[in-house]
Amino acid sequence: MKCSTAVLSIATLSLAMLTPALGQSSVQSSAQSSNQNWQKNTAQNSQQGQQRGLQQAQRMVPARASLSQTLDADRTTPGYQFRATLRDTVRLENGVKLHRGDVLLGRVVTDDMNTAGKSRLALRFTQAVLKHGQTIPVKATIVAFYKPSDFLDSEYAEPQQIPNNWNDGTLRVDDIGVMKDVDLHSRIASRDSGVFVSTKDNVRIPRGSEIALAIAARGNGGPANAMNGGF
Repeated sequence: MKCSTAVLSIATLSLAMLTPALGQSSVQSSAQSSNQNWQKNTAQNSQQGQQRGLQQAQRMVPARASLSQTLDADRTTPGYQFRATLRDTVRLENGVKLHRGDVLLGRVVTDDMNTAGKSRLALRFTQAVLKHGQTIPVKATIVAFYKPSDFLDSEYAEPQQIPNNWNDGTLRVDDIGVMKDVDLHSRIASRDSGVFVSTKDNVRIPRGSEIALAIAARGNGGPANAMNGGF
């Protein structure tokens, strides 16, 4: 009986020593599984975003607009409305024509890309207002930016001479130094038109700045359906 008791005690002790190791192995396995799932979901979201961007880009066309007022990150909050004036006539993919002088309306929004920086100014163009009063919901992405002083320092004497070379193969823009200590980041797949961000100073976009856009009507079909739905 003493021998059996000793054997039982040793077996019990061995099992007790083994249990933490089994628990630790289980935790490690669970952590590895969670990490793998996170990596898989991240890859899937990235792929879906890429595909969504490609589909949207195929419907967009280049446009240019001049900012009608100064935008200051310290003085604006999400919801603040701003205006820009089209610099040239644009025919959208669904047949709608936007004319030079038509107005693009936008709002300051919360950065949906969560861009790192001390100061951010996220913008979203939402609609075009035609001269006769019709409004067209739009999706627009900022693909280039020129501050007013750029016109004096470049080969372009007038803002309207600045080209927009965007094509549907460009799905993202990361333009470093569009202004002093300010960068521009935009994605075709993003709901926002773009975000201006600075790691040092307040972001302030001056009135008269030129914005190059990729733009499309938010709607399906031809001009008659330009007000319906969106993407």
